[in-house]
Amino acid sequence: PLIGSYNWDYTAADDRINRLYQLAKKRQWNVEIDIDWTEPWNMQNANIDDYVFFHEQLLDYAPYAQLSDDDKLDFQKKIDSWNMAQFLHGEQGALLVASQLCSCAPTYDAKLYAATQAYDEARHVEAFNKYIQTRQRTIYPITTELKDLLDKILTDERWDLKFIGMQLIIEGLALGAFKAFQMTHPDKLLHQLIEKIVQDESRHVTFGVHYLEQHVKGLSEEEIEERAEFAYEACLVMRQRFHAVEIFEEYGWDIDETINYDESVKIRRDFQEFMFQRVIPSLKRVGLLTEPVRPNFEKLGVLKWEDFDDEDVSWREAQSA
Repeated sequence: PLIGSYNWDYTAADDRINRLYQLAKKRQWNVEIDIDWTEPWNMQNANIDDYVFFHEQLLDYAPYAQLSDDDKLDFQKKIDSWNMAQFLHGEQGALLVASQLCSCAPTYDAKLYAATQAYDEARHVEAFNKYIQTRQRTIYPITTELKDLLDKILTDERWDLKFIGMQLIIEGLALGAFKAFQMTHPDKLLHQLIEKIVQDESRHVTFGVHYLEQHVKGLSEEEIEERAEFAYEACLVMRQRFHAVEIFEEYGWDIDETINYDESVKIRRDFQEFMFQRVIPSLKRVGLLTEPVRPNFEKLGVLKWEDFDDEDVSWREAQSA
């Protein structure tokens, strides 16, 4: 269903996107060289104190509290591996979508920038895969929700829905999730890795915002509402994907009961809301935080971010590229 788009006008018409392209060239990094893989951390020798932030969230949940200390540690290691696997799978999806953007983006500047994003995403796949293979040595399958959303983005014929789904939603939520793990995970090497990836992802979100701002203004009201509803549905799916159902099943826990408990923990709710700190301002800026969908986002508790400004790769930096 992908419809490619030639553009025979090689004049750099959009100075904003061109500046992001120049910045992307400057910001390239090498997984093998620019990350210190000798940083000491052996997941196999970790203890429960290494996972104290995550461990304390579950102490009031009877099925977890009744586990032996060894089983609690085993559970935390599996959750850690599950989270990294979802990051890896998401990056592969982003790689596939970025490769489509090279073909279907209408303008010359956007095609060039999308090419740098495809390389960024390939590097992220490489980085998370190496981390998992060398530090964790266990990989879990992609969640159904994330796979369904990626399939929707990849198979939709409309190029702007690919931009909305990937650049604003998936990349924006990834920024929030990465930052949360950077603040709480015990492995310093992962902190290095995420710092590099966040620089790239921030640029990708900025690209999506700048590119969609003018495009959305030219759509009909009906077309805008259709895309706003798509954005909300994508946010809802991504919010629900952070439940390690496979691991809950492995321990024989009641899935609905465990998810309900998980949703009731304040730190957990704060994390889910924190992930939206870049998504909501981006949707508002491009004109997709419309009045009909605002009540839906209000129910998710994320509208508090609508005026938040935290561009890691800001337009001001892009201007100096």
